[in-house]
Amino acid sequence: MSKKKTKKSAAKRFRKSAGGKIMFARAGAGHLMSSKSRKRKRSLRKRGSLSDVEVKRVRSLLAD
Repeated sequence: MSKKKTKKSAAKRFRKSAGGKIMFARAGAGHLMSSKSRKRKRSLRKRGSLSDVEVKRVRSLLAD
């Protein structure tokens, strides 16, 4: 049986944390930042973690 390949599109979007959680960058921080509040921009800098439902699907894409 051949090795499972990593989906490169998923590898660029998701990272595994030290605790094993799947982390992602929040959307909406690319442009038009002047209309967003300071609090909103600050929270967009933080990484989010996937819910347990989506973790199984993303792990199969990352092939780890």
